[in-house]
Parts: sequence; structure tokens; C-alpha cells
Amino acid sequence: MSNNKVTQEHIQKIMDNSEFEISTAFDKCTVVSCKLPSGFVITESSACVDPANYDIKLGAEICTKRIVDKVWELEGYKLQHSMK
Repeated sequence: MSNNKVTQEHIQKIMDNSEFEISTAFDKCTVVSCKLPSGFVITESSACVDPANYDIKLGAEICTKRIVDKVWELEGYKLQHSMK
């Protein structure tokens, strides 16, 4: 088995060393911006139809998962590119 892989531990270390800003837009949209240790910024949003159903905690969880998924993609690309 090859050692050329991105690990959960690697991704977790990146996330642990990232800065997050969470805000609400228009009373129903959560916006999460994540500044990675490299300085690269990823922004995601999540919204509901009715502001009465708005839950910032749920919105932040959804956005954070999307950011983690994007970090996996970016780290995979970086690894693949370094193997050339």
C-alpha cells in the first residue's frame, strides 16, 4: 500500500489550526469563512426558506462539513500535483 494519501489526521490538523468566522445574513442564512493555515480562505453558506426555522448552529455545521470536504479535495490535488 502506498504512503501517498491524505489522512484524516492531516485534515484535522489543518482544521484545528484554521480561523473561522460565522455570521448571519438576512435573518436566515449562515455564512462561514475559514482561513486555512496557508492563508487561503474558503467560504460556504447555508440558508432556510423561513426565518422562523433558522438555526445558526445547524447552518454552521452544514457549512463546516462543506469546508472540510473542500479541504480534502484541495489536499488531494496538492498531493497529486507533487507526485509529477
